[in-house]
Amino acid sequence: MQKLIAFVGNPNVGKSVIFNKTTGQYAVVSNYAGTTVDVTRGTVNIAGEQYQVVDTPGIYSLMPLSEDEQVTRDLIIREKPNIIVQVCDMKNIERSLHLFFELSLFNIPMIFVLNMYDEAVQSGIKINISKLEAILQVPIVVCTATTGDGVKDIIKNIPSAKISNINIKYKYQNDIDCVNNSLKEKLNFSKAISIYLLSGDKDIYKYIPENMKSFVLDFCAKTVKNEFKMFAAQIFNDNNNAIIKIIQEVKSVKHIAQKGFLEFLGNLCVNPFVGFFIMIAVIFVMYEFIGVFVAGTVVDYIQTKVFAETINPIIASIFDYYNVSLLIKDFFVGKYGFFTMAIPYAFAIIFPIVIAFFLFFGILEDSGYLPRLSVILNRVFSLVGLNGKAVLPMVLGLGCGTMAVLSSRILETKKERMIVLVLLSLAIPCSAQLGIILAMLSSVSYKVTIIWLLCIIFSVLLVGKILEFYIKGESTPFIIEIPKMRLPSIINILSKVKMRLVWYMKEVVPLFILATAGLFFIDKIHLLGHLEKLFAPIVVKFLGLPIETTSTFIMGFLRRDYGASGIYDLAQHGMLSTTQILVSSVVITLFVPCLAQSLMVVKEHGAKNATLIFCSITAYAILFGGALRLIVSKIVSF
Repeated sequence: MQKLIAFVGNPNVGKSVIFNKTTGQYAVVSNYAGTTVDVTRGTVNIAGEQYQVVDTPGIYSLMPLSEDEQVTRDLIIREKPNIIVQVCDMKNIERSLHLFFELSLFNIPMIFVLNMYDEAVQSGIKINISKLEAILQVPIVVCTATTGDGVKDIIKNIPSAKISNINIKYKYQNDIDCVNNSLKEKLNFSKAISIYLLSGDKDIYKYIPENMKSFVLDFCAKTVKNEFKMFAAQIFNDNNNAIIKIIQEVKSVKHIAQKGFLEFLGNLCVNPFVGFFIMIAVIFVMYEFIGVFVAGTVVDYIQTKVFAETINPIIASIFDYYNVSLLIKDFFVGKYGFFTMAIPYAFAIIFPIVIAFFLFFGILEDSGYLPRLSVILNRVFSLVGLNGKAVLPMVLGLGCGTMAVLSSRILETKKERMIVLVLLSLAIPCSAQLGIILAMLSSVSYKVTIIWLLCIIFSVLLVGKILEFYIKGESTPFIIEIPKMRLPSIINILSKVKMRLVWYMKEVVPLFILATAGLFFIDKIHLLGHLEKLFAPIVVKFLGLPIETTSTFIMGFLRRDYGASGIYDLAQHGMLSTTQILVSSVVITLFVPCLAQSLMVVKEHGAKNATLIFCSITAYAILFGGALRLIVSKIVSF
């Protein structure tokens, strides 16, 4: 059985960069069991022995307030890593020492990595490495991950990892020892678990044997007299006092008055006034690059010139040459064929957008701008029970809803992820659909365009408020570290893009193939025709639209711009009045997301939740469209 190395550290300390450089192409990204939180696994060969390596989510503590922290602690307790490599930002060593003290309670051999050495030097920070190593009692490695300096030294020091026996004088040490003595013969990591129990951490009880739970709960309650928060605060204070003494011994700071351009730019990005215009510029560039250039120009070229006009005719001619049966030919090159729909959908439409998104996201992530964007938009998102971290998936949804659903993982609670997921599915049109709708509405009347936009904004605020009230759980406070602005590393960005594309090929492409096969069989049993007849009364009588609009809504599920294109075509042929154009545009925007986004929702949150979301969105879109028709017909004249 392979030995396990766990990379642990605070967010934005370069942990994943070091992981990528040590594991390379063998890294695999996947959800941790029972969660939507990613962990990345790989292998590395050290002195002829192969180790499994896992990159855990960035955390501040193992006392879980977020799913990321829960996953990291569960991984340590369940998988019992042989070695922990803690990566820290050399400029902010104080914060990392809090996590180090928690990790040392598990009595697992450790290595302490001081990353971002170059930035520490630029900030005038100097650490006495030998003295710090003597205090922590574990090997210390200094490195600059972005350039690769010192990364090999981490691997070299793996066999030298040691258990830290650092002794912190806790005020409640006797209480900790009492609980620890009752558990140590029956539990691994009993010392760490004892502190979490006395701190009132209810989740840790799942690791207590059933025959001991009542005793432990009773004993802990009596020990701290139910003042769990006071105990946790005292542990933090005791650790903090120890950290202050350590820092006084090992850290010195030389004041550097001169500020660089990147620091100046970083400050501008969080300025309430200037930062807003910088944000608009960044969002505009993102939209133009991903939403217009890639999702429009690049996708259209690949889909039309490469597949529709070149590859597909060649494949079809092969089936004709060998006189294959019509059913088999349709399965591969028909309307819902493997080569004519599944492969083009996966590689001509989504794949270029995936690459563009990961590149752009990598630049925002590596430069340090992403946390600053969250700060600027925090107040706006707080109106619907979210915080500034929701900016990425919501803005990204204007480019591609599939990638937006994926990026919602950055939110810390299930409540926040669910709110974003519903709003993305309900009211955020992808770039292809948005372009067609705006082109159609602007050619009709500016009034129609304004009313459409107000309907979408109103829906976001209304549904967001309902979800904030209805979904159980608390929204997390907006606490985010603002790292230094820096020039993005092309090598780091490309490395992350490569890993994520491997994930796309393994996890997403098979879903397109399965879905296309399903559509093929549905078409063969003429279910699509029955669906048109089923929805026709709702579309015609309730929404007041011509019967031809029914098929556009069905096609909109396959791909959003298909539905919008159908409405645009009807409008061009004079088959829709101004009111009908407005109603159909609002409904197709609020209608269920496309097939690719729907599959991603199922994958991320399960078929049950996805079905509930889609049914609710469909009902809302129809009811809203019917109400809009009545209101507009009575009080608005075009």
